[in-house]
Parts: sequence; C-alpha cells; structure tokens
Amino acid sequence: MKDPRLKIDLHVHTCYSEDASTTLKEVIDYAEKKGLNGVAITDHNTLDGARKLVKESGLIVIPGLEVETRQGHVLALNITTSMPSKLNLVETVQRIHENGGTAIIAHPYAAFKGRIKHEAALNSKLDAIEVVNAAAFPFFSATRLGKRLAEQLNLPQTGGSDAHHRYEIGRAYTLVEADPNVDDVIEAIRKGAAVPCGRPISWSERMKRLAFSLTRLKRKL
Repeated sequence: MKDPRLKIDLHVHTCYSEDASTTLKEVIDYAEKKGLNGVAITDHNTLDGARKLVKESGLIVIPGLEVETRQGHVLALNITTSMPSKLNLVETVQRIHENGGTAIIAHPYAAFKGRIKHEAALNSKLDAIEVVNAAAFPFFSATRLGKRLAEQLNLPQTGGSDAHHRYEIGRAYTLVEADPNVDDVIEAIRKGAAVPCGRPISWSERMKRLAFSLTRLKRKL
C-alpha cells in the first residue's frame, strides 16, 4: 500500500549555487524519478533558482536559502527575501521569522560543514533540526547526534539530500503528513508531523563532489 504522506527533499541546491551543478530541469526530472512530491530549493545567497522553479514545475516547490551564520548553517524555508550571512544564529533565526519563514538547523554535526553548538541551538527559536543529511560525514554519527539534539530541544526532525548534483536528489527526504501545498507542508513540519528518512551519498559521489570543487577552484585562480 502506498504511503499517503508526501515525500519531500527539504535541502536541494541548483546551479544557482556556485558549488552546485544541477539545472532546474534536472531537479524536476530527478525528483520525479525518485518519486518525490516536492523539493525545497535552498541555494546559497540567492532565491533566483527557486523563484523560476516555482513557475516551471508541477512539483511542490518550497523557496528557501541555506544561510551561513557565525555558529553554523540554517535552512530558511518559505521565504521571499534574501538573508544576510555571517550574523549570529539567534539574529538569523529572528530575521527568518520576521520574513515569514521557517528556520531549520542544517547538518548540525557534519564535519567540514559548519557545525552548530548545542548552546547556540538552545538559545535560538528554531523550528526544526535537520537530522538526516545525505551528504553529512560521518553520516551515521551525524544522524545519531542530530536526533539526540532534536530530542533534547523537543524540536521536529527533518531530512534532506543536500544535493549539489542531480543524482544526489532524493537520497534523503522528509515524509510529511500534509495536503500537497507549501503552506500545509510548512505547518506540518512545524507541528512535528514529519519523519526524516534516507541514506548517505556514496563514496564515488563524494569523490565527484571533490573533483567538481577542485575544478571550480582552479577556474578562480
């Protein structure tokens, strides 16, 4: 019997992020291939890709950003205004809320990704914790610690692929008990009617990421 919950990848980057290669058409194609009902587009520092995809896709598309704070990274979901980076976590969450968005800590225990300290998370008014992040390393440890943090803070848990390339989309996702529209999905996440699921990207995919990053770095030099 098919699960009636919506399957949504809540952390997807497109080629509008300088460290990602996925085109908007590839987001649609691979989301459908993976059986997703929707995606959150969380590019770095721009909403351009999300805005275009909202107009072009039959998927549920949640516009968002991945925002760098001084204490780690935050997913700002369902916003229409860009957010400044490198503020402290409390101020970033406050600005997200002032703009009608939802603030989710991204990959709180992933190495090399800007880890969140427990004290910082405790003192901010977060809406949820990203517990399953397919790109997080080490995956199983980061997942376990993320779940423990969410339980300690009594916050909802989410999952997302953190896809930077098309084949990573849908590797991790969130099952959401909601009607198929953005507002209902966001409300369900806030209420905890969401379950994080997924598995890590493969070692070969990690190597492809590294090669892409090195190529991009060489072009800048």
